[in-house]
Amino acid sequence: MEAEAMVSLPLGRAAMPARGAETANRGEMRMALRTRAGIAALALVAVGAGAVAAGEATHGGMVLLSGEAAVRWMPAPPSLPKSSEISIIMGDPDKPGPFTLRVRIPADTVIAPHTHATDESVTLLSGSLKHDMGETLDKGRGTTMERGGFVYLPANMPHALWTSSEPAVVQVSGTGPFGLTYVNPADDPSRQAAPGR
Repeated sequence: MEAEAMVSLPLGRAAMPARGAETANRGEMRMALRTRAGIAALALVAVGAGAVAAGEATHGGMVLLSGEAAVRWMPAPPSLPKSSEISIIMGDPDKPGPFTLRVRIPADTVIAPHTHATDESVTLLSGSLKHDMGETLDKGRGTTMERGGFVYLPANMPHALWTSSEPAVVQVSGTGPFGLTYVNPADDPSRQAAPGR
């Protein structure tokens, strides 16, 4: 058996030569296992190299965020409700490629029905949150997300989020360029007139 053919076999007993196999077969097996180990190492390096530093420590493209204290918060873009904060953990949501960010949503805040041009994965890290699907906000049909809750949203799926008496922190992962388009443009906080205007 050639080494190239063995690379596609799963590791485990099925990949091992039968007892009493010739020494040449064992040499081929060692070569195949080394090849697999090399491929696995290259795959890990390639995955790590795709990450862009934004958190605390980086090494060869890997991103490591040691804990909550390492998160750097800043004001969220104007398209999110006032007093929301954002932290870019990895990548750049405005550019092509993977990204992860966190959003701190104040208590009693609504993010009106909106869509994203790319898929979105949301994990609730703290607080509680309600999530609703559809082009109109109906707080009666929203699903409560508790800490650790997760929702995956395909591109262009209208949805809304809101908090109650406590703030929430969500982690959002996706592929850029990533944006937020409100179903009703009047719901976009960036379009609302500032007080006194």
